[in-house]
Amino acid sequence: MSVTTFIIDEKGKRLSAVVPIKKYEQFLEESEELEDIRAYDKAMRRKQEFIPLEEALKELDKTRKKKK
Repeated sequence: MSVTTFIIDEKGKRLSAVVPIKKYEQFLEESEELEDIRAYDKAMRRKQEFIPLEEALKELDKTRKKKK
């Protein structure tokens, strides 16, 4: 049974909700998935420039050597 209980103030205004743990976990999972989708969409809107893997590795090596 999935029952949500509300915590209310003296005027009857809902302040909080107590939900079953399974429902909470579902909310959390869906929220994290939505966050991932938004991050993906944001990344795809940016102008992207791709370079070959070998070139990227060379640049990383140069950066690491400079830090030493």
